Amino acid sequence: GKQLFSLTKKLHKSVKCSTFEKPGQMFGITTWEKMSSTLLRSISRNPRLFVFCRLALNECMSSSFVISDAPSTEQQELFTQKLQQCCMLFDFFDSVTDLKSKEIKRATLNELVDYVSTNRGVLVESAYPEITNMITTNIFRTLPPSENPDFDPEEDEPTLEASWPHMQLVYEFLLRFLENPDFQPSIAKRYIDQKFVQQLLELFDSEDPRERDFLKTILHRIYGKFLGLRAFIRKQINNIFLRFIYETEHFNGVAELLEILGSIINGFALPLKAEHKQFLMKVLIPLHTAKGLALFHAQLAYCVVQFLEKDPTLTEPVIRGLLKFWPKTCSQKEVMFLGEIEEILDVIEPTQFKKIQEPLFKQISKCVANPHFQVAERALYFWNNEYILSLIEENIDKILPIMFCSLYRISKEHWNPTIVALVYNVLKTLMEMNCTLFDELTSSYKADRQREKKKEQERDELWKKLDELRLSNPALVQNNSHGLLRVQNNNNNNNNNSSNNINNSDTQDRDVDSAVAITTDEKEPDSMAAGESTLSAK
Repeated sequence: GKQLFSLTKKLHKSVKCSTFEKPGQMFGITTWEKMSSTLLRSISRNPRLFVFCRLALNECMSSSFVISDAPSTEQQELFTQKLQQCCMLFDFFDSVTDLKSKEIKRATLNELVDYVSTNRGVLVESAYPEITNMITTNIFRTLPPSENPDFDPEEDEPTLEASWPHMQLVYEFLLRFLENPDFQPSIAKRYIDQKFVQQLLELFDSEDPRERDFLKTILHRIYGKFLGLRAFIRKQINNIFLRFIYETEHFNGVAELLEILGSIINGFALPLKAEHKQFLMKVLIPLHTAKGLALFHAQLAYCVVQFLEKDPTLTEPVIRGLLKFWPKTCSQKEVMFLGEIEEILDVIEPTQFKKIQEPLFKQISKCVANPHFQVAERALYFWNNEYILSLIEENIDKILPIMFCSLYRISKEHWNPTIVALVYNVLKTLMEMNCTLFDELTSSYKADRQREKKKEQERDELWKKLDELRLSNPALVQNNSHGLLRVQNNNNNNNNNSSNNINNSDTQDRDVDSAVAITTDEKEPDSMAAGESTLSAK
């Protein structure tokens, strides 16, 4: 092994020390390739020589030829060889070993990125399989399980990819490859196929946000260039979302996939296909139930609004779907839902608004009355939107009766002074829209409140009388409870044993008489005494 290592370095030194300015011209690329093949054959005979040969090759390649410096006739072959060289993988979890080799590969990848970006005519047909092989070898892998099983993307730091110094350059190379003017989808489709796309989509579950950002751009380029893969990409994204909603409740790349979908939906042709409408109602709307909605709600709301701009008739089912999944216990999600509703109302047509105004403003009325001040505040901000205000004014006779009770009560009872001030402004605005209706509702509300107070007073007085009766006649109350118990038991026996109807009815008569005699709380004391003596006689 030591001799082989020394021989390799001597051969390389002889190339470097030749009288030619550019290394490699004495033997040429073909001779250099044969010399490398000789070393590989030696490795195959004795695997223990692998370490020595790899060190030798790395040292040779560290000062190997730059593609742009090679003769034009040999550049393509050298480009292919460098692609093959970059297929070697390194362990980045060990930060000590192979430092020089890692640096050589990083420099080579940088060179490949520059070569593809700045030169024309480099993407010949023979290069496509080598390029895709290098890319798949470096980026496609099984993602490791999360180091933190209770990982919370909002609070915890993500686990970054250890091999990112190399992987970043591979992703950059793939992106430049797809954006190259000489790129031919008709050739590339043999290698960038459904399997390639499927593996690419699986990588969206990576915890590293840098990787997901590259994947988002690359998948968008593939969707734009490969027409035959578009339906497959949409179907696989659909499957990922359904699995996320109903099975795993965990996928790191939901926001990035929704961002891609936002631009895809924007390009849908009209009228919308049934497939697209089903995706909206069966996938995007149920996505609002996810626990981690805050991580991707902005992108999700954008997709929903894009659908409604394409087809306004979807407004009613979408809003009813949101009302169906409206959060009951999470104030943060309620605020997000209200924000999305406002975005929808910004693009809604007046005819569609009439269809959903009643159920929608019933929910907004509940939000205004919410004790959580952020929810109430977000709902009251609707009245700062000029377009929404014009829709309310056109339908004031329907909306004002729904909202009035909550607004009037909150103006008197809410604990937060900011909310009270906002409510006063809203009430003033509504009063200016229809003063007559506002006065009628005010009078009706006050009358209802008076009736409620009167009922409460009557109920309190009745309970007081019952308490006084209990305190003044504890023995009678005890006998009364026993008598009522006997009535209940005899009723049960009456249902089960119909043959004893006469005896049971006699017993019930006696018990009912005793119950009536005791529960007449408004009789005079003499009458009460007479009833008591009668009960004793019986």
